[in-house]
Amino acid sequence: MTTRALRSTRESRWPHSLPRTLQETDAGLLALTLLVGGATGLGAVAFRMLIEGLTWVFTGTADYAVTPGAPHGWLPGVGRWFVVVVPVLAGLLYGPLVHLGAPEARGHGVPEVMYAVARRGGQIPPRVAVVKSLASALCIGGGGSVGREGPIVQIGSALGSTIGRLVRVAEDRQRLLVACGAAGGIAATFNAPMAGVVFAMEIVLRDFTARSFGMVVVSAVTSSVVGRTVLGDRPFLDLPSFRVEHVAGYALFALLGVLAGVAGVVFVRVLYGIEDVCDRVWRGPEWLRPAVGGILLGLLLLGVPQMYGVGYPVLGNGVVGRYAVGTLLLLLAAKMVATSLTIGIGGSGGVFAPSLFIGAMLGAAFGQTAAAVAPGAAGAAGAFALVGMAAVFAGAARAPITAVLIVFELTGEYSLILPLMLAVALATGISALLSRTTIYTAKLVRRGVDLDAPPPSWAASHPVRAVMQPAAEVLTPGISLSAAADALRAAPGGELPLTDADGRLLGVLTAEALAERIAEADAAADPAAWAEVRPTVTPDDTVADALDVLERHSAHALPVVADDRLVGWFTPSAVLDRIRQEPGAETPRRAARPAPRPLA
Repeated sequence: MTTRALRSTRESRWPHSLPRTLQETDAGLLALTLLVGGATGLGAVAFRMLIEGLTWVFTGTADYAVTPGAPHGWLPGVGRWFVVVVPVLAGLLYGPLVHLGAPEARGHGVPEVMYAVARRGGQIPPRVAVVKSLASALCIGGGGSVGREGPIVQIGSALGSTIGRLVRVAEDRQRLLVACGAAGGIAATFNAPMAGVVFAMEIVLRDFTARSFGMVVVSAVTSSVVGRTVLGDRPFLDLPSFRVEHVAGYALFALLGVLAGVAGVVFVRVLYGIEDVCDRVWRGPEWLRPAVGGILLGLLLLGVPQMYGVGYPVLGNGVVGRYAVGTLLLLLAAKMVATSLTIGIGGSGGVFAPSLFIGAMLGAAFGQTAAAVAPGAAGAAGAFALVGMAAVFAGAARAPITAVLIVFELTGEYSLILPLMLAVALATGISALLSRTTIYTAKLVRRGVDLDAPPPSWAASHPVRAVMQPAAEVLTPGISLSAAADALRAAPGGELPLTDADGRLLGVLTAEALAERIAEADAAADPAAWAEVRPTVTPDDTVADALDVLERHSAHALPVVADDRLVGWFTPSAVLDRIRQEPGAETPRRAARPAPRPLA
């Protein structure tokens, strides 16, 4: 074979071998995880810049929480009253965007990702990444008191799902790529690759296997490298070293863990309680809801401007002791209400950062109080603030490993690892005693989805209408023996429905019944007289119920009826055809059968 022929053969084989390599091999999966990690890292960087840019447009500053209550940065004549108008303007922009572009982009995002992984095979529409980015950036930049981690988790997961869909990977790989996107989002946003990995495994994927763990690690590291290259490599909080000076201090941290568990549950109930109130009160179009609700949010920001946006500078001030106990408790309560109101009016943003904020305020207030009561045993109030951050998140999300790692990576503080683990464990246990759901699963349970329950089988979750087909032929009374015999001979399973002229089901004629009687019948006999009464199903019955009817009556097919009229034909082969059409299946779709032609 000539050199040109060899080159031509390789070029013709390459386009076919590359997709198969990406779909089926571990090397291909590794390449996809690298791609997802890199794309998510770039997405996280762009998202943060978009938030900062929109915050500057709305407030004239890069982060209004740095100077809360100050006048507008480049419109000083309007004073501080602009914070009442800004959420309304932002709501007018992202309200229609979410309503028309991707309704699933509303809210904090992580429950939608969990549902996509557990129940939809990792399928997330590509438009979610774009709509979520713009809507969340507008919401946060316009004063929404929510976090950026929930949006970037949903954005990264949508990118992972889109890449998997383009390559046409199997369902298990699709789920894994979604988890890789979630891990990359956390890793790049917080400069916390370990926490990103555990968040994806503990909350999103809800499964720990060596293969999954390795791929998620690769994605998180790749995304974190991209984020560090652009945003720098510094801890989230630059703090002095803390340590427990007295053994009695562990008892105080344990008590803080109990209080944090309660606070986490309270935050969840306030969040969904305010959302319920907003749902009951609002009667207008959904696209207008964020703008109208923005008036309330703006008035809250006018009274407590520290609630503007994510609020990381305020969190840092609380940790280093710049607020008194009364102010800390006020900020704690205001954050619960502000975040809940932002989500309740239709805002888009995360609840991860607000839970850290609430924990920091709780811990700092507890530490200052403990120092006043038992100065020898309490130690620095900042240590309690850091532990409170992790403990409240653990109480709200019930993800203890993520809680420990996220605070460790955000601060670089290892000296508090023992009290941190103690408080997180107690907060998780208290939360489990007080509530069956978490801040993420509660949203799904309210929709009737319980991820802790065994997932329904494919047959139990699909209606008959999804698999029913037209019968090969439809027989009518008066058909000749020879025509009936020919039709039954060609019919799958040797069974055909019999209807009257108006399409009402009269029964099912089988080849077996015709064969038993044809020898004794004369040429003028009507085969319709030998049709048997057959159980029927409706289009809304589940496939599982229909299969059960088939098994109990030893039938090959069932008529599908609506208002006594034949509307379809249910067979096990049609069920198998439909399953092969699910995402990730390699079998191509079969051509649709033509509509039945009645035989007279």
